[in-house]
Amino acid sequence: MTLEIKNLHAEISEDNKEILKGVNMKLEKGKVYALMGPNGSGKTSLSNALMGNSRYKITDGEMLIDGKEISNLSPDERAKLGIFLSFQHPKEIPGVNLSDFLRAAYNSINKKKMSILEFHEMLKEKAKLLDMDEAFLDRYLNQGFSGGEKKKSEILQMLVLNPNIVVLDETDSGLDIDSLRIIATGIKNFANKDKIILVITHYKRILEYIKPDKVFVMIDGKIALEENGDFVNHLEEKGYGWIKQ
Repeated sequence: MTLEIKNLHAEISEDNKEILKGVNMKLEKGKVYALMGPNGSGKTSLSNALMGNSRYKITDGEMLIDGKEISNLSPDERAKLGIFLSFQHPKEIPGVNLSDFLRAAYNSINKKKMSILEFHEMLKEKAKLLDMDEAFLDRYLNQGFSGGEKKKSEILQMLVLNPNIVVLDETDSGLDIDSLRIIATGIKNFANKDKIILVITHYKRILEYIKPDKVFVMIDGKIALEENGDFVNHLEEKGYGWIKQ
């Protein structure tokens, strides 16, 4: 499986402001990628455009999975293709508990449906991997969750839905040391030869657990650099100013 983004241009629908200005990336299965860059460079916008957020209008370029254009697909159709986005700021949904939400999501993308009992047993096993208390599964989705709990909830969704292409948008932000280790270990164990994982982050600390094969640096809506995974250490020392110059 490959995900190719070719000369992608996109603007914010409400004000026609161009935010992606010719992004080119090629991601291959079995590899972990990091996307880094200064605030406002377009990293989150790229993840939303990839997932089909209607706020972002594609004006040029292509997004291809194994050569198939996906720009005309709705977000749920993209999810059924195996794309998953972990949100930087997950929404709270009162009245819908986490367990019911995940079972509905799982059954919507899998031909083989799970009974309530089967699903609950599977869900408990996945929750254990993230050191989550079973009572957590009966809480309303993200309502009253701490920052760390929201991020664990997102990773739990990833483990349950088992997507092929995973985009993690600042999953490490706001985490304490223990939560970071647990979440990073969950992601690392999830990665295998059939998955594409793109980690969007500002810091190298999560990448010390999840060793990226390649690092992309985005500046002003474009990929300015593409380097091997250990390049993240150079970024930590030098910042982004020299790239802009």
